[in-house]
Amino acid sequence: MSHPPAKILLVEDNDDHAELIERALDDFGVEGTLSRAKDGEAALEHLFGEGCEERRPDFIFLDLRLPRVDGLEVLRRIKERPELRSVPVVVLTTSSADRDLASAYDSHVNAYVVKPVDYESLEKMLQDTSTFWLAWNRRSGHK
Repeated sequence: MSHPPAKILLVEDNDDHAELIERALDDFGVEGTLSRAKDGEAALEHLFGEGCEERRPDFIFLDLRLPRVDGLEVLRRIKERPELRSVPVVVLTTSSADRDLASAYDSHVNAYVVKPVDYESLEKMLQDTSTFWLAWNRRSGHK
């Protein structure tokens, strides 16, 4: 089954983590465009600022520990907006704290994934996650 190229938003402040994620997505051929926001404020600008309709992502990888506006607040703002509520958001974080997990699910995250420490595990996790959300999962056609 063919899928249109996806617009992916990566919200990640750590340059090394972002590079690994970008490389892993590229290595297994995710079709589409990847945009990056380096902090929560930049993510909100991407999602709600001028011209946001053209940039609206089909999928969001969201770190929790972000400068300026934390990831849980970004998640809450995404899920409270009807036009973004159906966009899958996967928290991709180093935090395995129960309170972060509970807060994310209370804010309607679609999945919560703890970043593996080695590249091979990260690549496999990203491949599985991306395959599910971008290939197997049916995406809404409305924008």
